[in-house]
Amino acid sequence: MSSISPAGVEAGPKDGKEGGSGPPRRPGRVALGSLSINVRQSGIYIAFALIVVLFTVLTDGAMLQPQNISNIIVQNSYILILAVGMILIIIAGHIDLSVGSVVAVTGAVAAVLMVDFGVPWPLALLITLVVGGLIGAWQGFWIAYFGIPSFIVTLAGMLLFRALTLTVLGNQGIGPFPDAVRTLSNGFTDGYLGNIGLGVLGGADLFSLLVGLMAVAGMVAAQWRTRTARAGYGQGVDPLPVFVLKTAAGAALIMAVVVQLARFKNLPWVLVLLAVLVLGYSLLANRSVFGRRIYAVGGNLQAAVLSGIKVKSVVFWIFVNMGVLAAMAGIIFAGRLNQAGPTAGNSFELDAIAAAFIGGAAVQGGVGKVVGAITGGLIMGVINNGMSLIGSPSERVMLVKGIVLLAAVAFDVWTKRRAGAAR
Repeated sequence: MSSISPAGVEAGPKDGKEGGSGPPRRPGRVALGSLSINVRQSGIYIAFALIVVLFTVLTDGAMLQPQNISNIIVQNSYILILAVGMILIIIAGHIDLSVGSVVAVTGAVAAVLMVDFGVPWPLALLITLVVGGLIGAWQGFWIAYFGIPSFIVTLAGMLLFRALTLTVLGNQGIGPFPDAVRTLSNGFTDGYLGNIGLGVLGGADLFSLLVGLMAVAGMVAAQWRTRTARAGYGQGVDPLPVFVLKTAAGAALIMAVVVQLARFKNLPWVLVLLAVLVLGYSLLANRSVFGRRIYAVGGNLQAAVLSGIKVKSVVFWIFVNMGVLAAMAGIIFAGRLNQAGPTAGNSFELDAIAAAFIGGAAVQGGVGKVVGAITGGLIMGVINNGMSLIGSPSERVMLVKGIVLLAAVAFDVWTKRRAGAAR
């Protein structure tokens, strides 16, 4: 029987050949000589790398130009923010179809406060986040305490909050936003320490490079700590060569992106915000009691109830959190367009859900990672950007994104069946 580890990851039994002398085999792993790789956990990152390489070739290198990398991050920032909240809801075994409409209505609230009523932007942003939290609490109450399925409640919310958006805006856009809000959405950090030379690459912002190095150091420390903790609990870990290779690949990717951004206009402020969110929510999911309870609720609801977890409270608060993050995404999106519009947020819920599933979330709940959801969102963003660069029509872009989503879910189902057969 599987169990939920303190890191919030489902731990399966230690498989091996009973009475045999061969090395133990764990479900979902592919042997490469003397090494083995967990295709379920690592497949998404390999797929992301292959997609980037493919579009780099198809666009003659335009994909990896500094300005284009910056555009991918800025243009997809609100989807990535939504994906952070959506992955927690899906891990708990629920869904939220209303986030696009919540993005629209909270952007409208922010616009009315700042533009029509002249509320100072810091206070307006705080009020907007509170409104998002109240929306999440409204939906969380019906789901957690009244027992209505999340699909129905959030479907109703999608219609309700879209109608409310049209009412607040009067079916017209409201803007412009203050400079500070536009800077948060589209701006870049200043070159605090000046530029340094990078040979053939030209000059780059020193401060951005130092931030990148600190991010790499933090990632390496976190990965090593996680590996040590898993080994201490008797869970399977990657062989040291595989661990070193994966860590080095992640560090190289981070530095490659930071160098390109430092060559353009330094770090986008939305990237700084995303980094804080990813770090904070990764710690929440993997290191906190509340995070472990989310995994427990999604992994086995009956076991969670019997173990004393307040399931209703957990479900309620993850929807409150989703409302706050949707409000944050609404502010970012409205600030980027410099106005709040009645059609804002259309199909955002589909992109956020797709990012979570492509990033490794399980349809039944109990499995998923914040970093995986971010990677899934970036895959969707790279596909959008790459196909735009090669001049593909919008219907072809939707076709490819649909195929990628179906393939990701099919892969999840296949690995589960394979793991079940191995046991």
